[in-house]
Amino acid sequence: MKRIFLFVFGLLTIYVIYIDLTAGTLPKDETQTAVKTAVTMSSPKNTLETFEAEVEPGETLISIVENQIKKPLPVSIDTLIEDFQSLNPGQAPEKIQIGSTYQFPDYSK
Repeated sequence: MKRIFLFVFGLLTIYVIYIDLTAGTLPKDETQTAVKTAVTMSSPKNTLETFEAEVEPGETLISIVENQIKKPLPVSIDTLIEDFQSLNPGQAPEKIQIGSTYQFPDYSK
């Protein structure tokens, strides 16, 4: 009887961990999403300083921006990705092509 109880308890524990990791247990805060959307829509687009660069072999979004400003990245990677995507609509930073030219945010100031 003790073994059956431990087995059922173990299965329940594994199930609860699975649900927590996949779907989560906390409700989503809809007001926070609405506020973020409103702020994004109200802010003017392309107010960033930019530079244009051709992608060389082995370069990434971060390395190109850091090489341009000659110092470590002064913003978070998430901000860099959002700025790059706003400057290059429909272009994912992980899919940049060697030899192609893109607009990059200039954080030197």
